[in-house]
Amino acid sequence: MKTVFLAAAFVAVTSLGAHAQDAEIRGTITQQFEAFKADDFAAAFTFASPTLQQFFQSPQNFGRMVTQGYPMVWRPAAVEYLDLREEDGAFFQKVQITDAKGRFHVLEYRMMQTPQGWRIGGVQILEAGGAAV
Repeated sequence: MKTVFLAAAFVAVTSLGAHAQDAEIRGTITQQFEAFKADDFAAAFTFASPTLQQFFQSPQNFGRMVTQGYPMVWRPAAVEYLDLREEDGAFFQKVQITDAKGRFHVLEYRMMQTPQGWRIGGVQILEAGGAAV
């Protein structure tokens, strides 16, 4: 009986930890969306991983890349979080974005844990946009 209780407690604690982690990851991505909506590229840049920050060098360069290459991220009409998966210690959050024209885009955010919290290590477009139904 004691073993069953300990196993149940472990599952509950693990589940709570995973839920908190999921919420933190979504929070990081959501805050970056909010910064983009406000054209606050300096704030949006803070949610990028140190590697991306080093690559883009400045919030202005980062903002140019987003507005030109990821307009659906810069100006999303709607955002829906899909599954979060772990692969070899890396976390990937799938996000469906509806753009201003009603097209759907599915992107995968590679998330990295840093001393400052979760940061975005890269974004990959998984599916081409389709017409809204």
